[in-house]
Amino acid sequence: MSNSSENIAVSDADLIGRWKEGDSTAFDLLVDKHAGKAYQIAYGVLGNKEDAEEVAQDVFVRIHRALSRFRGDAEFSTWLYRIALNLARNKYRWNKVRGLREMVSLDAPQEGEDGDSRGPMAVPAPKPSPDHEAIFRELEQNIASELENLPAAFREALVLRNMDDMDYHQIASLLGCKLGTVKSRIARAREELRRRLKL
Repeated sequence: MSNSSENIAVSDADLIGRWKEGDSTAFDLLVDKHAGKAYQIAYGVLGNKEDAEEVAQDVFVRIHRALSRFRGDAEFSTWLYRIALNLARNKYRWNKVRGLREMVSLDAPQEGEDGDSRGPMAVPAPKPSPDHEAIFRELEQNIASELENLPAAFREALVLRNMDDMDYHQIASLLGCKLGTVKSRIARAREELRRRLKL
């Protein structure tokens, strides 16, 4: 296993080039570098650990099959995130059809609850008291429940914004809409969550 900081220093383009030249370990490095983000997107849409892990694995199966045709017209990460989002949407719809409406949660492994430091949803202290933890868990459950009730377009935009390095331009590219639309959806999603949660 390579050093993770070394993996980050190697560009996606270099790794893809190495893989196309027959270096099979280069694909493993791509997986190491991006698996966390693929999981975060899937978890943000699905709110279920097992489903998110399944989708994240499927993402790299799809990428492995198509990587020889990847021309680099877009960033590799943008392509990967789009695949992750589409597979997570499909899984969500499939679960819904089967009556397995899993709650979507903001409790993914990421910084902050709403993507910026001004959001109303506070991160708990490292060692909260049992009372504080119970209150936080209740708030967390309420957020998950209300997020589930948001229109899909608002929910997806907000989930993507919660990722540390997912900026508005990336979200617009992933969702196939204008920058202003993304900003509006995120603002409306936050406003609606605050209203419903009375924050």
